[in-house]
Amino acid sequence: MRIAKETDRDAVEELVQAAYQPWVAVIGARPKPMEADYAALIAEGRVHVTGDDLDGLIVLIPEDGVLYIDNVAVRPGLHGKGIGRSLLAYAEQEARRLGLPALRLYTNVKMARNIALYESLGYVVIGRKERDGRFIVEMRKQLSP
Repeated sequence: MRIAKETDRDAVEELVQAAYQPWVAVIGARPKPMEADYAALIAEGRVHVTGDDLDGLIVLIPEDGVLYIDNVAVRPGLHGKGIGRSLLAYAEQEARRLGLPALRLYTNVKMARNIALYESLGYVVIGRKERDGRFIVEMRKQLSP
């Protein structure tokens, strides 16, 4: 894992578009990560990528008492190979490194496969709400000391 560089921006944007495109038909809209400003996120050091091949990425934003996972994207065709799980394990390591006791994320209520993955990794649903005309599930994972 490494922090994305400005020279990675095109590859990061391509990966996100490819990873989220299948969800457009499921949720009836473009997922929010497809609209993010990756130039700014990269400049802020928020985008972490899996080496030079960019098979996956995770966007992490430290907040008060929690590490917010803004986006997890895995290249299509590589699902089921543990990349998403390793990205989420990395987020836990980063939270601990930063002294943050928990992680949180949002996902669309229709992304059942993702919700199931997060739950299998110890995330719990702490709320459901409408945000920007979309129905989302908020999840949190408390880290053990």
